[in-house]
Amino acid sequence: MTQRLNYFQASPEAARKYSEFSQLLHANPFLAEISHLVTLRASQINGCAFCVDMHVKEAKIAGERELRLHHVAVWRESPLFTDKEKAILEWTEALTRLAPDGVSDELFQRVREHLSEKELADLSFLVVGINGWNRLGVAFRSVPGSADAMYGLDKAGLK
Repeated sequence: MTQRLNYFQASPEAARKYSEFSQLLHANPFLAEISHLVTLRASQINGCAFCVDMHVKEAKIAGERELRLHHVAVWRESPLFTDKEKAILEWTEALTRLAPDGVSDELFQRVREHLSEKELADLSFLVVGINGWNRLGVAFRSVPGSADAMYGLDKAGLK
């Protein structure tokens, strides 16, 4: 696969601002705990190979258990996730695959049983952010692993 366009070079100011938005979210202690699961799941759904590669490596570096990373795609059936994590992953999927009738009240209530208003808002911004990165990665065919050295992902020991 050959990258179609380097959007960081083509639009440096927008790329910088969007990166700052992502960095702000990842500095949030609540999101730091769950961001690897959320960004990996949204990236899987969206088919962004660059982002799946990146988020698996980030999660491994951060100490996430490898088996849990393999189970993200089947989180509903997996015993490796807490009820709170399952609610977070369900919300992630709902915002990534917006249904024609929107997000149900039932799902909103289920998620609110586990998250405060601020946590839900922050989670939603995280999902919005990764979906944007996924769309850029898919549209411009970002090459998996091509930024490993720049982001320190070579430390994951995955080739």
